[in-house]
Formats: sequence, C-alpha cells, structure tokens
Amino acid sequence: MSSRRVAVYSFPRETAMPNPFDLEFMQNAYLAGSVIAILAATVGFFVVLRGLSFAAHALAHIGFAGATGAVLIGAPPLLGLLAFTMLGAAVMGWLGERLRGRDVAIGIVLAFALGLGALFLTLYTRYATETFAILFGTILGVSRTDLLTTAILGALAIVALAVAFRPLLFLSVDPEVAASRGVPERFLSVGFFVLLAIAVSVAVQVVGVLLIFTLIIAPPATAGITLAYYIPWPVGFFIASIAFAIYLLARFLHPVFHVHRSEPAAEHAADHA
Repeated sequence: MSSRRVAVYSFPRETAMPNPFDLEFMQNAYLAGSVIAILAATVGFFVVLRGLSFAAHALAHIGFAGATGAVLIGAPPLLGLLAFTMLGAAVMGWLGERLRGRDVAIGIVLAFALGLGALFLTLYTRYATETFAILFGTILGVSRTDLLTTAILGALAIVALAVAFRPLLFLSVDPEVAASRGVPERFLSVGFFVLLAIAVSVAVQVVGVLLIFTLIIAPPATAGITLAYYIPWPVGFFIASIAFAIYLLARFLHPVFHVHRSEPAAEHAADHA
C-alpha cells in the first residue's frame, strides 16, 4: 500500500493479453497474495478455534483509523495500520478470556474507530486513491517495497506462530486445564493478538478493511487475483465469492462423506455380531 497513485494498465483490443507472469505488478500481486493467504489461513485457524472472529473484524476497523491517520500526515498507510492494530491487539490480548462474548464492548470500540477514520478522511482533501485502497484493497498496486515488507512480516509471524503452536493450541482448546498446567495465558493471548494484528494489516492490501473477515476465515486470494486480471471486477468480490462457494461445498458434501465413513463401521459391527 505505497503512498502513490495506482497505475492503470490497459491493452489494445487488437493485441492479445500478455502473460500475467511477465508483468511486474502481477508478479507482486501473486507473491503478496500467496504470503498473505498462508498467514491468514494459519492465523485464521486460531481465530475460529478461540471464537475471536468479531475481534478480528474489529481490529481491521481499528486499523482503518490508523491507516487514514497515516495518509493524513503523509506517512505510509501500512505503518498506521500496524500501529493502531497492534495497540488494539495488546489491549484485547491483555483482556484474554474475558474478551470472549463481549460483543458490546468490542462493537463500541469498532464504532469509535470508524468515526475516527471518517474524521481523518474528512480532513484529507487530496485524491481519493488511498481511501479506496484502504477500504477495498488494491493488490494489483502492490509495489516491490510493499512486497518485501509483507514477506518479512509474514515470515516473522509464521515462525512465531510455529514456535508457540502447541501451547497456544492447548490454551485454545482447554484454557482452564492449560492455565493449571502453567501455560502462560496472558503472554500467549497478547502474542497471538499481535500476530493477528500483523495478519490483518498486511491482508488489508488484498481485500481492504471492509472484506478482511473473508480473507482471515477463508483465504483463496491467489485465485481471486487471477480472475480479477481477466475480469474487471474488484478482487474482494472474487475472494468473498470463492470463500462462500467453498463453504457451501463443504457444508453440503459433509453429510455425504459422513454416510460413506459410517457405512463400513456399521458393516464391520454387523460381521462381529
């Protein structure tokens, strides 16, 4: 999310579309989308397991205020995103288990963040490209610098999550037993929210603040980029649609696989009866 206008690429109708892998902006988009998809899928697993979907959504809106504030003072939006989301993540992580179910408190913070972002947008009187990028994402405008930043942050977050995977999983599945076994609940909670803040901040480049929920829960980002290259529709629309289609597929196929897996067990029990 570099602070400059996003280039618009067009090709004459009489010439064939070039191979997307030959274009630098498409290379950046594929690489950034791949890093973000891996990070979002890994972090999203614990978001769902710990019941923090709404908190993740709230972090994106908190980051919206930070990004618009950064744009207002001429700083890179990603810096503002990271600053505000990490601050919000630290507070949420400190609350720990008490955060679960506190939709009202989170909703109030979310509304305040949106209002603050709206104020910053009102004070920002220049072109609206940055505003559009923050709200809806512009992955086709990811620069090499943005790509490098995304890769470094993504790699650090994934390594940290791999190191803390076992105790974090234990804490997520059975927090009371984990706490009695000496698992550092507060430390892991704050650490996970910081990783979530990083994931949200870099993922905004793909889908923007408004659709960050779809990417954290189901991240088919790379396929969305390809479709958006050939069809002039927003990348966020493709990502949300693919995520919804995958959910429907899993939802309707589950009974079929459940029946097939149950039949051999029933036959085996009948043979031994």
